[in-house]
Amino acid sequence: MTEVSGTLQQSDPALAAILDAELDRRQREVHLLAGENFASPEVRAVLAGPLGDKYAEGYPGRRHHSGCAQADAAERLAVDRAKALFGAEHANVQPYTGTSAVLAAYAALLRPGDAVLAMSLAHGGHLSQGSGSNFSGRWFDFTGYGVRESDGLIDLDQVRDLARAVRPKAIVAGAISYPRAIDWAAFRAIADEVGAYLVAAAAQTIGLVAGGVLDSPVPYADVVCGVTHKVLGGPRGGLLLCSAELAGRVDRAVFPFTQGGPEMNQIAAKALALGEAAKPEFAGYARRSVANARLLAAGLAEQGLRLLTGGTDTHLVTADARPLGRTGHEVERACEAAGLLLGTCAVPFEDVPPVQSSGVRLGTACVTTQGMGGAEMAALADLVGRAVRSGEASAATAELAAEVASLVGRFPVDRDARRPAESSA
Repeated sequence: MTEVSGTLQQSDPALAAILDAELDRRQREVHLLAGENFASPEVRAVLAGPLGDKYAEGYPGRRHHSGCAQADAAERLAVDRAKALFGAEHANVQPYTGTSAVLAAYAALLRPGDAVLAMSLAHGGHLSQGSGSNFSGRWFDFTGYGVRESDGLIDLDQVRDLARAVRPKAIVAGAISYPRAIDWAAFRAIADEVGAYLVAAAAQTIGLVAGGVLDSPVPYADVVCGVTHKVLGGPRGGLLLCSAELAGRVDRAVFPFTQGGPEMNQIAAKALALGEAAKPEFAGYARRSVANARLLAAGLAEQGLRLLTGGTDTHLVTADARPLGRTGHEVERACEAAGLLLGTCAVPFEDVPPVQSSGVRLGTACVTTQGMGGAEMAALADLVGRAVRSGEASAATAELAAEVASLVGRFPVDRDARRPAESSA
């Protein structure tokens, strides 16, 4: 039982039961969801701390409420740590989510109707990169670029040709289902050629940038949109980095244009996570996350899945399940029945509705936080392959679920391999 749910047994037993059930679920399933990580107990404690109900609309020194001295101190600490960690001239830590950060970036740089060039959703882009069901597709004129069919890598020649044809106000570089490193310098050169802003959509990879595994977009992009969860391992929330020249526009785009009062407990937890990411141990964790992804990818290929880009440079693995005769959602359901949580994604050049797509997307942030390594990646690939071949409801499902629960038992979810060995026991 969690400490929180324990205090709720008398006052709200229904909610206490939900929290206990969630804890139980985490302790018997393997989390290979690309967008998740386990926050440390300290981060969760800060989220439940005294800043959770403090209203601090505005910015440090310019609040619309009194009693904000400690809220100011917490936000300044988070901002200073973000600037130092990423080498940025300015940081805004108020966005509630990664999508909120993207919305603010667009608001700072664009006006409704402006042309924007971004990664096509069918090739790995995010909803905020032009989906018709999202604000981005309704307010701006998006054109999508994609990957080469031959190798699955971003087609920079196509990006350049489209930029010359469309003359966008902004180019968005980055995606949510693209496991390779982004060539930020190439995108900067294309943006400069057509006089466009460059926005880095770095939510998936900003933690790897913090760990020194991937090149930073900060020297190249006008605005960098990131998050403090995923690989970074902090609270769910957004982050913006930019030059001093754009600082005022970005800040005004966050507040008062797109948001109200910030979540001060979230910001304090961001400060904690950013501080943790600056320690040498985090760089080792980031390297292990990528090493695990490469081993997991190799194992999945041996199980018959086709890697969409032939491998990975990040914590992400994307694959095509068609060689196994399955859709992505069929793989997802079969694996979930066995206690293996993963997601789906589009497969470039596959002409089917999203619900029928054959893509699967996995990530190694959680399992690396738990301390798993190469042997466990091989075991997980084998479990995924067996689950897919067995199907969603079969006699083998219970056996697979027991194996998964046993694995999690050896690597409990409250273990934190981002810390030195003596403090992660």
